[in-house]
Amino acid sequence: MQYVNLGRTGLKVSRLCLGCMTYGDPARGTHEWTLPEPEARLFIARALELGINFFDTANVYSLGSSEEILGRALRDMTRRDEVVIATKVHGVMRPGPNGGGLSRKTILAEIDASLTRLGTDHVDLYQIHRFDPETPIEETLEALHDVVRAGKARYIGASSMHAWQFCKSLHLAQAAGQTRFVSMQNHLNLLYREEEREMLPLCIEEGIGVIPWSPLARGRLARPWTESPATLRAGTDQFGRTLYDGSESADRAIIEAVSAIAAERDTSMATVALAWLLARPGVTAPIIGASKPGHLESAVAALDLDLTPAEIARLEAPYRPRRTAGFA
Repeated sequence: MQYVNLGRTGLKVSRLCLGCMTYGDPARGTHEWTLPEPEARLFIARALELGINFFDTANVYSLGSSEEILGRALRDMTRRDEVVIATKVHGVMRPGPNGGGLSRKTILAEIDASLTRLGTDHVDLYQIHRFDPETPIEETLEALHDVVRAGKARYIGASSMHAWQFCKSLHLAQAAGQTRFVSMQNHLNLLYREEEREMLPLCIEEGIGVIPWSPLARGRLARPWTESPATLRAGTDQFGRTLYDGSESADRAIIEAVSAIAAERDTSMATVALAWLLARPGVTAPIIGASKPGHLESAVAALDLDLTPAEIARLEAPYRPRRTAGFA
């Protein structure tokens, strides 16, 4: 495993982060494909064996059960100071007008709830899951600063939003002498590269760690092209349909290029797609999912796959600009 600093911080994270949306009580969420605790623990244990020290979850994943499963597993399998735990706030956790969002009331309540579920007195990275247009960003930033000052989070991060919103947030925090975001969890992969226009250059300039979600485009980059759902998740993933509608003519050409290079290199398509992402300037640690044997091993293999300039050109050539997606 390789370890790098998260942005300009001194925090060392593995170059792969295990995303834990896949793990949760199916009865407590809207995703029927989540893995219950006994199965989830096998993947968390294997991730630790492979040297992954970075784990990402969110309060809204299976309405908190993802945090509970991750917290129990890490307590049983490793020492708290050996791992980096990241969670997120924004999603609706309960009925009512203050059940979600990024108000001071919500943030201060949800950090305590997340810590209880995770079974720890602090998280290493506390992230806003999305931008909240109904709450002044100054209010959100002050609340996050107080979370850090209280010792409940070591660092704060953000997720998908417009570059101008992120830039404004960084400026306001710096001007007020408050804790700044150190990371951006954004939507980036071979099928969706719109972040290369403004967000990635901004993150590089400001020293922000980039930890992309959906690095395999909801599995589309990990298997040959198909026009019908290939898995239970693909068939029931409503959010995924808003990201990739399947009608992009470029998608098939990109996926076929990944497949061809994987065959030539005698490796998996997932390994090729992740190797491309790991080589992108500014990318710190893609957030990978793992639900089947071999998923983690394929991801780790990407760390040792150096794509040639010609291979990278083949992967990138079919791409066509597409609508902004993933901010909702």
